[in-house]
Amino acid sequence: MKMKFPYSIVKRPAYPVFILLLCLLTTTFQSCKKKRSDMANILFKRTQNIVFKQLDPDDFAVVFKHVLDSDKANLTNPVRIKTYYVNNDYDPALFLAYFQNGDFKTMLDYFDKADEHGLDSNMFQPQQIRALASKFYSKNGIKTLDEAYHDMAQLELLTANSLINYTNYLKFGLINPKRIYSRYFMATKRPDSTSIKQVLQARNLKIYLDTIQPNDPQYKILQKAYLSGTVIPGLSKDESQRLLLISMERLRWQNKPTEVKYVLVNIPDFKLDVMDSGKSVLNMKVCVGQGRNMDNAKTLIHFDDTDRYDKPNPHETPMLNSVIHSVQVNPVWNIPESIANKEIMVEAAKDPYYLANKNIDVYKNGDKIPDPETIDWSTANKSDFEFKQKPGADNSLGKIKFLFNNHSNVYLHDTPAKSAFYKAMRAVSHGCVRLGNPEGLALALFGQSDEYNTIDEDMKSDNPAPTDIDLPNKTAVYITYTTCWADSTGVIQYRPDVYGLDIVLYAHMAKILDNVKPNVPTLAAR
Repeated sequence: MKMKFPYSIVKRPAYPVFILLLCLLTTTFQSCKKKRSDMANILFKRTQNIVFKQLDPDDFAVVFKHVLDSDKANLTNPVRIKTYYVNNDYDPALFLAYFQNGDFKTMLDYFDKADEHGLDSNMFQPQQIRALASKFYSKNGIKTLDEAYHDMAQLELLTANSLINYTNYLKFGLINPKRIYSRYFMATKRPDSTSIKQVLQARNLKIYLDTIQPNDPQYKILQKAYLSGTVIPGLSKDESQRLLLISMERLRWQNKPTEVKYVLVNIPDFKLDVMDSGKSVLNMKVCVGQGRNMDNAKTLIHFDDTDRYDKPNPHETPMLNSVIHSVQVNPVWNIPESIANKEIMVEAAKDPYYLANKNIDVYKNGDKIPDPETIDWSTANKSDFEFKQKPGADNSLGKIKFLFNNHSNVYLHDTPAKSAFYKAMRAVSHGCVRLGNPEGLALALFGQSDEYNTIDEDMKSDNPAPTDIDLPNKTAVYITYTTCWADSTGVIQYRPDVYGLDIVLYAHMAKILDNVKPNVPTLAAR
């Protein structure tokens, strides 16, 4: 049945709507065009240079695009910079703003003080920026329209690139630690498109540049020592300067704890602290993995260029951050294959009762071998066997281990080898962190609770059995590498570079800084 409508549908002309849309689009376009066209008025009004009256934003955009493409090799972030300007219609916003409000001078004043941070001001091309900017402030500095377009584009790009670099170096560091260290597994924030956009859109430049200056109290103390030429006891002046330089760099890395409570291990200091609300509530000695530079043969003065390539000892404790989620009391030690092959099987070949004396069980294809002393370990296929050490007084993990997720299979644990804690050099483990006071750490994490009471009782048991206990309040753990810092009284502390990581970092920084030591100003001169 054919439907009938109660009224007829009359098609009205769409012209009014079309005209309205066209007007809106035209108005918007003309508004943008007018805003961009202001470049001619802005420059001519300031300089009375007749060349500037002929400036056309569309012609400038063509030149700017060409300069962007041809100079991309000189830009630190060419893709992100180009994307920003494409999205902003090739508008020279920095140039126009700084030309009017005098922020070229503001920016250059900050660049000139980059050496206060151990950087070289020439990294930010202040001379080139000054030379180009001065041409636009002079009535006769720009002779032709082509020169105006090209130099304006060059100055905009130089300004953008230098500002981005300056910001990134101060906020995130000169070096990306993940690129130079093979055992660096810390969450570390690096520059991204959002941070770059923030740089280019900052309009009150002085306020912005003030906000990105490092303000960590540790940084301020080390910076003051660096600028004043402080000599650290036991080091030469040059070595002290280099140590302070890399220590400031480490403080610029955005990998610091953000939690109120966390566990902090400093590898070169052989110490662990439980931090709560900015204060240490527990401090203890620890043992860490053996390192490549325990004899301190390599220093920040005596090393060669090959030392910038990170070549860790296989037992070095990794730098990482994670979350302690549980403990195992009276743990079973699943002996790593490398230790089993290089140590356990070697000892078993010498003494058939070594495994029994050490409470080590042997497994093949998942089945426990009842009489491992009958195996000729000098000829046995290493890949056929797994080794597990039962709980007990001789267990290498002691009475408790603290578990956190990580790809290096390391953890914090007790140890029966207490004598190492009386030594100054405590880089003695296979990579895990041995605790001088494991009971204290358990109490600091669990508090006086049923879980802690269970831990305390099980650790004292004469018939130990593995017990897994979840930590109700999961606690962050940071394993770091810091050789120089200021203590609570402001005194600068130094620890030997047992893993040679200071050398790796300094060598990379020196390469970027063209191996030229920054000119170190005095505080009085500022």
